[in-house]
Amino acid sequence: MKKANFLFTSESVTEGHPDKVADQISDHIL
Repeated sequence: MKKANFLFTSESVTEGHPDKVADQISDHIL
């Protein structure tokens, strides 16, 4: 799960939404 989230974050960062993605991932992990 962690790997998938990390990969998803990388893709999102490429789009230009690292903050939003990081927030969503943090919510999912917590």
